[in-house]
Amino acid sequence: MAEYGEPVTLTLAGIARLAGVGRAAVSNWRRRHDDFPVPVGGTDASPQFSLDDVEAWLIRNGKVDESSAGWERLWPRVEDLGDRDRMGLVVAAIGEHLAEVKGPGAESPAGLTVGEQALVDEALRLAERDDSTAGFTELLRRWLSTHVRQVAVTPPQLAGTMAAIAAELRGGADVGHVMDPACGVGNLLSAAARQWGAPTGTLLTGVEVDPVLAGLARARLSLEFPDLRCEVVSGDTLRYPIPLREPVDVILCNPPSNEREWGHGELATDQRWAYGQPPRTESELAWLQHILSELGEEGVAVVLLPPAVAARRAGRRIRAALVRSGAVRGVIALPAGAASPYGVGLHLWLLRAPGQGKADSMVFVDAADCRTTSTGGRAAVIDWDEVLDRSRAALRGDDVERTGRVPLVELLGDETDLTPARHVPAELAVSAVDLRRMWAGLDASGQRMRDVGAALRPLTVTESAQELPAVTVAELERSGAVTIVHGVAPPTDEVQRGRLESRDGVVEVLTAPTSAEEGVRDQEWLDAEAARRLEGEGKAVLTEFGDVVVVVTAFGFDAWVETSAPHLLGPYLYRLRGAEDLLDPFFLAACLRVPANARQAGTHASVSSRIDVRRLRVLRLPLEDQRAFGEVHRQLTSFEESVAELTAVGGRLSGALATLLAGGRLRLP
Repeated sequence: MAEYGEPVTLTLAGIARLAGVGRAAVSNWRRRHDDFPVPVGGTDASPQFSLDDVEAWLIRNGKVDESSAGWERLWPRVEDLGDRDRMGLVVAAIGEHLAEVKGPGAESPAGLTVGEQALVDEALRLAERDDSTAGFTELLRRWLSTHVRQVAVTPPQLAGTMAAIAAELRGGADVGHVMDPACGVGNLLSAAARQWGAPTGTLLTGVEVDPVLAGLARARLSLEFPDLRCEVVSGDTLRYPIPLREPVDVILCNPPSNEREWGHGELATDQRWAYGQPPRTESELAWLQHILSELGEEGVAVVLLPPAVAARRAGRRIRAALVRSGAVRGVIALPAGAASPYGVGLHLWLLRAPGQGKADSMVFVDAADCRTTSTGGRAAVIDWDEVLDRSRAALRGDDVERTGRVPLVELLGDETDLTPARHVPAELAVSAVDLRRMWAGLDASGQRMRDVGAALRPLTVTESAQELPAVTVAELERSGAVTIVHGVAPPTDEVQRGRLESRDGVVEVLTAPTSAEEGVRDQEWLDAEAARRLEGEGKAVLTEFGDVVVVVTAFGFDAWVETSAPHLLGPYLYRLRGAEDLLDPFFLAACLRVPANARQAGTHASVSSRIDVRRLRVLRLPLEDQRAFGEVHRQLTSFEESVAELTAVGGRLSGALATLLAGGRLRLP
């Protein structure tokens, strides 16, 4: 263990995070154990404890596993640095050392103190022992979550969608150079690498004004894609554009918005303002023109911008010039919550280098309604597959709802408002045949719901107040009635991402939501042979028919029986496999998925909440009764599915009728 000049301290909440328990458990340890470390600082209300003393006590009392908690114990030392930039520099240095395969004795990067270099050395020793770079990914995740209000990142789902739309704009042409002139920690470049990285050897170029973010992006990309050429430099690309070695084929960018000090005065005569000098309040239009100036002859760009850019009066002349030149291929309106600020529906501007042929129209896509229900039915989240499908169809010229192709001459009015909702019809025309089909679908869905409901209706509430005996999952595990395995993240180089069209020969990866703002992710899968090989090596967890899968995050708790196995389980998912002669899987899932059970099994630290699967309770019943209860659970699951289907069909029918009514196309009785 590295030596440090001053002791690193932890609060009770920090100890709870280190041990993976709630704060109440740590308070109980203090009361019950005389040898619990004494505070070394802080106050009576918020005492501070020495990290070294706490580590030793936790290991000595079997509260943590000494062989597996290295990264968990390293993070508090990094966090103790306090300053955002100092923490970021250490995490970046760890990643850069790992990417360059340097040992603990490597030369200290510029700007690191002796104590900070000691943290880097300890991280390298941990990585050498674990034989993986997953620790850097975990440290970066922790750093971003700690400074979530100071560092805006492009969510991975949005980044992947932007890359896929850019690929559609390219029409299948090869991509040799992708650039992000405001790359942050590199999410867009990472998405580009997955879209075009193999086998073409694409060059990734990133520019970031914040040197800490630039270092993190450089390290992260080098680790994720060691075989690609990645160049990330720190600089203000708007004021001082960097020289490019190769023409840029694609630019993906989420530039800073609403900036006043972007260089308006000093860049007044800049040659990049071919469409007009941007007003001081229109920094986004400066970024658009800068991006167009960086594109090669056949280059395209996808840029994330606030919706006001499409309509603000101050920018109307530049918008008109962009439209007139054909530089703007289209605008896509995203659902609110796609990226920060999450309460606003942002826009994607689709650009192409000037001179690619005279355009006569622009494509508009209103995808603000693209939402679906998350795991467990708890919230409506963004349906990224629908956003991408609708955008691709519109670019191909297909007739799709909420899309439109508008002649340029119709856009060149006084305002040149490019807001998609103002240029697309709300719905496709509904014919009499469509209406009859919708009514037939509603009748069929209603009948399925009634059939399942008829099987459940005879169930009654027992008048007995006697509480049935219950047992915890931990007790079932100790008795051998059930085995529990925790899901793990598969090696990133084995995983494929995107839309999974068929499950033949592949195994889908199941993931759990870890934040309230997390939407539907890209599907992930592995080749079936690779999945079985990884399971044999202990690097993957596969399910079989009849296994019970439990999601243990507070944002997506659920439990179900695997009926379409195999799947590969990611982090925060557990596989419970019961003995056939002792447990019915449908009965087990019925007991586990009750929300009240999850609340009782939850741990609540000051900044985190999770569910301990071993604290979940199960009724103690004979196997014959379990099977009867399990059959009712199957019917309940079918009832939930039929209700959801009826709701969806009814919503579509209601929307169609409302559209016809508003258009005066309904014949009244």
